[in-house]
Amino acid sequence: MEKRIRAPDRSVGRMDITLSQCFIAVDDHDRALAFYRDVLGLEVRNDVGFEGMRWVTVGSPSQPGVNIVLEPPLADPNASPADRQAMAELLAKGLLRGVIFATDDCDATFERIRAAGGEVLQEPVDQPYGVRDCAFRDPAGNMLRFTQARS
Repeated sequence: MEKRIRAPDRSVGRMDITLSQCFIAVDDHDRALAFYRDVLGLEVRNDVGFEGMRWVTVGSPSQPGVNIVLEPPLADPNASPADRQAMAELLAKGLLRGVIFATDDCDATFERIRAAGGEVLQEPVDQPYGVRDCAFRDPAGNMLRFTQARS
């Protein structure tokens, strides 16, 4: 039996929900920082170690309430070697996560990231759904897209 979700009763009041954090798995935090901080221009907001693992929080200076947490691929100190290997393989294939960034100039963003050695997945192209976008892989293999609204 399929369970349906009902729309909330609008007369009760509206909830204000905003994005706070998203997580991206990385296998080398120093390489990830060189990319996210030095190439993309994100600021480092936190850098925490715990039980031999590391979490680094970065974000855009223009969005102080939105954080990207660069986390270990398998943040579980009790994970088996087989589980760690499986996660490393998924990460290497770029199958764990992705993030879409908005930019006011897709072509300039593309050129800056490519000039810094970013792995190009897609050069800038106008999409039929109203954006111009491009795509790269970060140093860990995650897909990152950069979109610009077309006017």
